[in-house]
Amino acid sequence: MLSIADNYFSQFHLPVEYDIDLPRLDSEFRQFQQLVHPDRHAAASDEQRLLAIKLSSHLNEAYQTLKSPLRRAAYLLRLQGVDVEQVEQSDLAPELLLEQMQLREQLAELPQDESAFAALEQMGDETSERLVGRQRDFAALLASGALAEARKLFHELQFLSKLQAEIEKAEDALFAE
Repeated sequence: MLSIADNYFSQFHLPVEYDIDLPRLDSEFRQFQQLVHPDRHAAASDEQRLLAIKLSSHLNEAYQTLKSPLRRAAYLLRLQGVDVEQVEQSDLAPELLLEQMQLREQLAELPQDESAFAALEQMGDETSERLVGRQRDFAALLASGALAEARKLFHELQFLSKLQAEIEKAEDALFAE
């Protein structure tokens, strides 16, 4: 049976870096999950079933972490000993905070009908484009060992990801009407 690797990347035979091969991750996950899925070990001993459940749970957590760009960034920083949970005031540029407040106000002030679709689409496109660019910047900082800067950029990625989710939620709400 499969065992738990040192880190999530080695679990799926991937290099420890931000930019990963997502199709390979999906393929490796499916292969491993078939091996350890608890249903496959239903007739096994209690110990083997418990191990299958533990391995399956570990694989799911590893997969979800690596699949998500934001969770992957946090995980990579944690692997380097960087605490991403503790946010220092110096981690957040005042311009970033002001911009985020303004964008959220713009989002809240949009009409609650189909006339908001164009504005939401534009905000979504701009946020996605910025998010992709900042993810590239994060990957470069991490690769160069600039962990303090990567940590600050991680917090910006959190803001952008949350904004993107809020935009998508607003779009979904309009589509539901």
